[in-house]
Amino acid sequence: MRYMMTYDMMETARNANQWFGATARSMASYPMFSAIPNPALNWMAAWGEVAERSFERMAVKPDWGIRTFTCEDGKDHLVDINAVVERPFGDLLHFKVVGREEQPRKVLLVAPMSGHYATLLRSTVKSLMVNCEVYVTDWHNARDIPVSAGKFDVEDYTLYLVDFMREMGPETHVVAVCQPVPLALAATAYLAEQDPAAQPNSLTLIGGPVDPDAAATEVTDFGRRVTMGQLEETMIQRVGFKHSGVGRLVYPGLLQLSSFISMNGERHSKAFADQIQRAAKGEASDHDAHNRFYDEYLAVMDMPAEFYLSTVERIFKTREIARNDFTVAGHKVDFSKITDVAVKTVEGANDDISAPGQCIAALDLCTGLDDNLKASHVEPGAGHYGIFAGRSWRNNIRPLVIDFMDANSRHSKPAEKPKTKAKTKRKPANKNSAA
Repeated sequence: MRYMMTYDMMETARNANQWFGATARSMASYPMFSAIPNPALNWMAAWGEVAERSFERMAVKPDWGIRTFTCEDGKDHLVDINAVVERPFGDLLHFKVVGREEQPRKVLLVAPMSGHYATLLRSTVKSLMVNCEVYVTDWHNARDIPVSAGKFDVEDYTLYLVDFMREMGPETHVVAVCQPVPLALAATAYLAEQDPAAQPNSLTLIGGPVDPDAAATEVTDFGRRVTMGQLEETMIQRVGFKHSGVGRLVYPGLLQLSSFISMNGERHSKAFADQIQRAAKGEASDHDAHNRFYDEYLAVMDMPAEFYLSTVERIFKTREIARNDFTVAGHKVDFSKITDVAVKTVEGANDDISAPGQCIAALDLCTGLDDNLKASHVEPGAGHYGIFAGRSWRNNIRPLVIDFMDANSRHSKPAEKPKTKAKTKRKPANKNSAA
């Protein structure tokens, strides 16, 4: 019970600020005040509008908002989002376009469990739905998971990925984004030894910390500075009575959000000040650029304490993945066992979270993989977000990833041609193969 009061105090502060915003907006918009025009009242109403929306979004899981999809026939088809596998800590979702033929590429998009919901990859999902069957890992907010569901650490996360890959079958192309990159690599290596027939066709790793020491960032520096005891004392709290996960130890989403904002405090302060000015002038709208971004950015989820602590200790401090010394359920994973899964890494030249060098380290770990099945790409001028959801992803990276999948589809179905038993040689991953 030691930290339950602190957890509830944070939620109380969030709730109070949402109420202050709603009150200011309602009071300053009182019809009688229109008889006495006053710029201060307009500003007060604008502040209330922005404050109420911002603090409200912190406690709401965003909707995917993908209801229809325009296909090549020019018609809008409904999109069914179905849970293929349901687990206590996360589900495997399938974005099924109703009435469209099954697409030749089956993609498992592995979303991070690092504070934000999987909906952060909404634009990535939309871009892949054009010509892929898209599946996404949808992680749950730890505050809503009863203590009876047990623990969830990096090993459990890896085993979830193993089960999802088995469910989807060997024709799958896996795309891991950010935090789960090293664990997706570990899950693939685990399958290479335990269930080779379930291995995916290809593995695309985007901006993840396979070897955090390869290039220092604020994130890696923080991991080095603090001790595990300090992290446990300052970051971990127990979920309050309001939620189903009462008593569960978590790294609270609100605490994570304060860390996110502090990294670029000046930029966020200016963004909100500008939005208040736009609202005061009547130039803000429900779906303007500011609200579209911050509705997602401010929506945070609690992370299981054991997952957060084991990530810091095993991925960043002791570098178990980078040293090929990672153990899952008592089995030591050996990355050299990956011999038949094409691996591609993608990094952003301006990535300040997972700097260039951290992700490409995965290729050096795969010593049993032929060079023609390895590939890498560094996107000039791209930051962390841009390499999976921004303009760089849409214009440059996505086409490369699709080409990489096509070049390494050993289980793809033949296209209306007589079957042949002749064995064909697999194509190189792409022209940018790693030496």
